[in-house]
Amino acid sequence: MRTPSSPETLQESRDQELVLALLRREGLASGTVGLVPLGGDGSDRRFFRVTRDHGPGLVAVLPSPTLPRARAEARSAFLIGRHLHARGVPVPAILGYSEDEGLILFEDLGTVLLHEVIKRLAGRPGEILGWYRKAVDALIRLQLDGGHGFDPDFCWDGGRYDVPLMLERESGYFLHAFCRDLLGLGEGPPGLAAEFQAIAARAAAEPANTLLHRDFQCRNLMVRGGEVVIIDFQGARLGPLGYDLASLLLDPYAGLFPELQEEILRYYIEALGRRLPIDGSRFREGYFFLRLQRNLQIIGAYAFLSGQKGKPFFRQFLLPALATLDSHLRQPAGAAFPCLRALAADCLARLTQQETP
Repeated sequence: MRTPSSPETLQESRDQELVLALLRREGLASGTVGLVPLGGDGSDRRFFRVTRDHGPGLVAVLPSPTLPRARAEARSAFLIGRHLHARGVPVPAILGYSEDEGLILFEDLGTVLLHEVIKRLAGRPGEILGWYRKAVDALIRLQLDGGHGFDPDFCWDGGRYDVPLMLERESGYFLHAFCRDLLGLGEGPPGLAAEFQAIAARAAAEPANTLLHRDFQCRNLMVRGGEVVIIDFQGARLGPLGYDLASLLLDPYAGLFPELQEEILRYYIEALGRRLPIDGSRFREGYFFLRLQRNLQIIGAYAFLSGQKGKPFFRQFLLPALATLDSHLRQPAGAAFPCLRALAADCLARLTQQETP
């Protein structure tokens, strides 16, 4: 419980003062202004919904007060968001920005996440597919239109999706945050590092001159006026097409059945083919490796958030994400990675035992 003088209450009060100051500077504070704190899933950023007597609502986003490069990340969100909006990509408009504070004012998109829409449509795959087609259309606009004129200098921690990132923040994340820290395993069997290197090298061989969101999943997609709008794009960079599609289809929040994933994959290839030449078979070959990379990242992230960050909400998604990894590695192409295949099966058995009442 927060007391009047608790650090959380003092921080919130300072945050509100900063938001009000920016609203006044931008001429957006006429009449009565209300500020309501919002949650942020796994993010350490702070969010406020801004209500106003005159004009539509806004959402204020402030960087984490503890992370050293949080303001650099906020600057990226501003630069990338401004670029995407100018290119016609469905993202919220930016109505104010303070570089000194890392504070951004976005238009308010409402409260409906694609995740919530999909949950309400459980058992109605045709309607779910319709919404995912809208998400795919938005994704292609982000990748192609957003990629046009994108400056890697917008990015706060590297402008490209490359092998070092994959080894550190995806396969390395999986190995350290999940296998070691959560399950108490060691550094994995001999040969695992070589397999991670091979998977990353093959993923990096995919064309990477389009824009990559890097967390394109149903809780980063909002629904407004029957359309899908993209949020949380501050980690965008240049990268391969298949990665964001894998993020959307593997998304443990949604838990899409394999048959529906395949339909969405076919729609993506068809829709992309209307914009640029694409060899569907070649795309699927590369997609196998990009999907592996994303799956490893998901497991590492949820292990870190539920274990080290104390956010138990994410624990429930670990077992399905691990089951998906195990199933994917059982495909014929997975035979090239026996160490990872064996490790995934072992981790699945251990986690299943932990989670069984």
